[in-house]
Amino acid sequence: MDRRTFLALSAAGIGWPSLALAAVPGPYDWNAAPPMDDRARYIDWMVTNRGENPDFLGQRFDRFLALIAHSDIWNDRNKRAFLLTPRERFVTAANLSRTYQVHYLDIGFGVTITGPHSVARMTNTIDPQMGERVLEIGTGSGYQSAYLSNLTDQVFSIEIVQKLYERTGGIYDALIAEGYTEYAAITRKNDDGYYGWADHAPFDKIIVTCGIDHVPQPLLQQLKPNGVMVIPVGPPGAQHVLKVVKQESADGKFTVARSDIYHGSIVNFVPLTKLENGKIVGTHFN
Repeated sequence: MDRRTFLALSAAGIGWPSLALAAVPGPYDWNAAPPMDDRARYIDWMVTNRGENPDFLGQRFDRFLALIAHSDIWNDRNKRAFLLTPRERFVTAANLSRTYQVHYLDIGFGVTITGPHSVARMTNTIDPQMGERVLEIGTGSGYQSAYLSNLTDQVFSIEIVQKLYERTGGIYDALIAEGYTEYAAITRKNDDGYYGWADHAPFDKIIVTCGIDHVPQPLLQQLKPNGVMVIPVGPPGAQHVLKVVKQESADGKFTVARSDIYHGSIVNFVPLTKLENGKIVGTHFN
């Protein structure tokens, strides 16, 4: 990492570059996975193969066990993705000690990094496969996109807040330079996510990380037949996280099946905001 990037991240209060022990020792391997059944062996493997900080690795593994206990993560591909993604590199310096706590954390600009349990359950619900195109609405800290990049090499992400978009770009650049080459597969833009990203549609999976009171029609249109979306739907501050499946019948007609991935529990997300003439002006709530 060059001095300019270091100073920019430090000024923004981002997790410090010194969290990494060294550059990632070897190239990314889609077939490699850390031990999932033993804390000490997991830490040793990650230090050797990823060059990461053992203190945070221990916290990550402890949270991993909690995710399993709460049925927020359930298959090995998604377990691997969680265990390989350094959440501590995406929180602010002020929240570094709280990185692996259950709650969402403030990252500035009026938005948050979603709590690890919600990230895991939403991601495992859409369950991206290698090569599938996944659209994320609300890049935020960059953690969700990083997580997704351990599941597929086709990740597209939209962030509406320009300064946050730029800050997250600096984080990615630094991590890629350290050897997290999987993040190079993330394609981003600064725009209003309500309208999706038609240039790269259709998408196999869509994940929306901000709340709204309806499912945006452009996102449904850009979802492939039999594609899956997860989205927090409901009034401000009280959403249900829905799994939305776009189903195509034999006659070519489409229907939409919805289910609540939390079985009725309320989850609070920041609102899906609106962009007009380059400025954020309210939200997309009706």
